[in-house]
Amino acid sequence: MTKTRFYTTLVIGLLLSTSTLFAQSDKQKKLELQRQQILKEMKQINALLFTKKKEEKSVITLIEDINAKVNVRKNLIRITNEQANLLTREINTNQKEITSLRTQLQELKDDYAAMVVKSYKSKSEQSKVMFLLSSDNFQQAYKRLQYIRQYREYQKEQGEAIKTKTKELQTLNIQLSKQKEDKQKLIEENRIAKRELEGELKQREVLMASIKTDMGKFASQIKKKKQEADRLDKEIDRLIAEAIAASNKKAGKKSSTGKFVLTPEAKKLASSFAANKGKLGWPVARGVIKGKFGKTRSLTDSSVEVNHSGVKIATEKNAEVRAVFNGVVSSIHVMKRGNPTILIRHGDYLTIYHNLAKLYVKTGDKITTGQVIGEVFSNKITGETLLDFRIYKNDLKLNPESWLARQ
Repeated sequence: MTKTRFYTTLVIGLLLSTSTLFAQSDKQKKLELQRQQILKEMKQINALLFTKKKEEKSVITLIEDINAKVNVRKNLIRITNEQANLLTREINTNQKEITSLRTQLQELKDDYAAMVVKSYKSKSEQSKVMFLLSSDNFQQAYKRLQYIRQYREYQKEQGEAIKTKTKELQTLNIQLSKQKEDKQKLIEENRIAKRELEGELKQREVLMASIKTDMGKFASQIKKKKQEADRLDKEIDRLIAEAIAASNKKAGKKSSTGKFVLTPEAKKLASSFAANKGKLGWPVARGVIKGKFGKTRSLTDSSVEVNHSGVKIATEKNAEVRAVFNGVVSSIHVMKRGNPTILIRHGDYLTIYHNLAKLYVKTGDKITTGQVIGEVFSNKITGETLLDFRIYKNDLKLNPESWLARQ
């Protein structure tokens, strides 16, 4: 292999390995960000769901709380595993790079040593002069002079290349040591997380076994809870249909189109709301999502399917409820044997806040982002303080979790 080809291959190899390391590093940063968010969520769960007063909660509520913790813990273990596996790949890449750099450095040193020996043998200024004077003509003498200058420059470049390679090797060795340390730390954290998960799963099993002795009673409670949820869904659907019909009537439509008719101002508001997907503030200062959006099976009775039209956010007692965006109070509804619900309209979007204890607004009020609109109801029987939060576009249910900013 010629020197030119050798250095070309060397440069290309360095560029490729560097780009790979950068890509892996970026992915590692993203995973670490996710891990920190999960740890923050776990801290919130411990603070909001597992206080010293947990004995006040019903067995079903405790099972639900533990399950929420188990799901977050499993996610933490998964992310930590991904980080450790990525570090293993990065360590292997760096070890290969170090081996390659050592080989390249040795070749550079050997090449440089050969040049030094050759230069020593012809170091006499007289021999250089004789080399020039022995030229057949001026052009040949000029070329020989250029060769001498290039040779000196090449020697200098070789010396600098050796210095650069030595620094790269030292940097990679430090990086490799740090990666091995980080990997060991992640492995230890995962070991602890797995032990805690095992304990939580056993605790859930014990609680599940305790309700099997009186399954009829608990099954009745679960079904009653589902019936109440279905009744609330129907009431909210009715309120939305009425609001859509009213907007159509105001716009002069003979029959409802099934969608809100928007004024230019309402269109602008809806567009602004949509642009904030994933960035909306939370409706409570501190909260964790305990009930996910969509269909799930009851933990205590697998024959019962639960369909959440929004998310259940567990929060602290007397928690204030805040509007997540500018809008207008479309309606306020209080069901029999139920707690108040506030519907706020943002163009053709609606945010819905259910299970309130206090109301600070009325129908028709203009609302600003972050404005306190009420307080969450705390259930003395179950020990829960849960806000039912929903987002709709016209009558289409949306997953609020994808709209709220990460805490």
